[in-house]
Amino acid sequence: MTVNDDSFTHWKNREEIAESMIPIIGKLHRERDVTVLLHSRSLVNKSVVSILKTHRFARQIAGAELSITETLPFLQALTALDLGPSQIDIGLLAEAYRGDDRGMSVEEFTAEAVAGATGENKIERREPRDVVLYGFGRIGRLLARLLIEKAGSGNGLRLRAIVVRKGAGQDIVKRASLLRRDSVHGQFQGTITVDEANDTIVANGNTIKMIYSDDPTTVDYTQYGIKNAILIDNTGRWRDREGLSKHLRPGIDKVVLTAPGKGDVPNIVHGVNHDTIKPDEQILSCASCTTNAIVPPLKAMADEYGVLRGHVETVHSFTNDQNLLDNYHSSDRRGRSAPLNMVITETGAASAVAKALPDLDARITGSSIRVPVPNVSIAILNLRLGRETSREEVLDHLRNISLNSPLKRQIDFISAPDAVSSDFVGSRHASIIDAGALKVEGDDAILYLWYDNEFGYSCQVIRVVQHVSGVEYPTYPAPVV
Repeated sequence: MTVNDDSFTHWKNREEIAESMIPIIGKLHRERDVTVLLHSRSLVNKSVVSILKTHRFARQIAGAELSITETLPFLQALTALDLGPSQIDIGLLAEAYRGDDRGMSVEEFTAEAVAGATGENKIERREPRDVVLYGFGRIGRLLARLLIEKAGSGNGLRLRAIVVRKGAGQDIVKRASLLRRDSVHGQFQGTITVDEANDTIVANGNTIKMIYSDDPTTVDYTQYGIKNAILIDNTGRWRDREGLSKHLRPGIDKVVLTAPGKGDVPNIVHGVNHDTIKPDEQILSCASCTTNAIVPPLKAMADEYGVLRGHVETVHSFTNDQNLLDNYHSSDRRGRSAPLNMVITETGAASAVAKALPDLDARITGSSIRVPVPNVSIAILNLRLGRETSREEVLDHLRNISLNSPLKRQIDFISAPDAVSSDFVGSRHASIIDAGALKVEGDDAILYLWYDNEFGYSCQVIRVVQHVSGVEYPTYPAPVV
């Protein structure tokens, strides 16, 4: 047998193992509301090749490829446990077991590591929490995809309705088509049917009512069987408490804004300050995509090195706020053609840092340039640190944060030398550290942070909604604080 034959046989063996994982992962998700992760990446509804690629990706951040033969025994061990709703990272289980010297079996080690999700400790499965989308643009449609995806277990969050202004001619058909196919994010994973007579879309079995209204104060959501719902305003039309309070109608319990909030509206970056949300808070903001990209790495650096001051420059993809061709715009430069120009503009991300990190005693400034790409942006974070360090030390710190800390769902890490923006379309992280671009000299550090300003941000919004709804389930093994 040749070397090539050996490689092919090895690949086919790993394919067979990945195939055996799929029904186990699916059953845990459907029947017990358990999401199986691998280094914070969900394996639910993933293909054989996707599962193998996720194992291989660990090599970029942990230094060695994670073998699927290592993780399978931990997945099998989970099936024998009396598990409650939770997220379980079999990659972290395998790595922790490798470093454990107590001589325990895989079954014993797994039972100990996830004890908080078993037996008397387990969380009871909750009734689904109703969610309403107010607006159905770029972010709204991605939120819909994520909500439909996460409804797979029958618990958690359930998208009940979408509120929009009614357009002329086949409005619901056209909106369903935009949900079904996206030029940036590809095809919707599943089936979508439209019932024009009843103004409903059925997506993967989820019946979603289309409510037509231009005035939130006229809608009674209880008429549609909606109760105690979380409404996500992705229009940006209202950004202060007075305006967003218009949404607090019968059937709506809380309002979440997908733009920076004004006045006393809390600006929340999941992973950083979501635990400050008061139980009785009815109105909150998820800040901006750029704020979500820079605040987690900024916190990671401040906690370890201290930050005296900083500047963030965002190179941002164009958005629907700009013009396709030169035309009148209330902003000075955004009226110029978005796909033909780099456009200097303002960003509120730097000022929003103070709301998310009130204990950070450092002045952070910021500016932005819109560039002719439809999605994925990069933030260049230039920091003066509280002490001198080295490039190697910072890389090790950020790599560890992306793997083992409470920020691992927010911060990703890539060491590929040829990475470019399109590689990060569909990233579920708020921010991806580009290891090759990092610069450190004494107490100066420059971080290059990629982020999918549409999908990555939408994932952060869903995490906040899960938290306030009470369906943000604990992760095991527990992250290292």
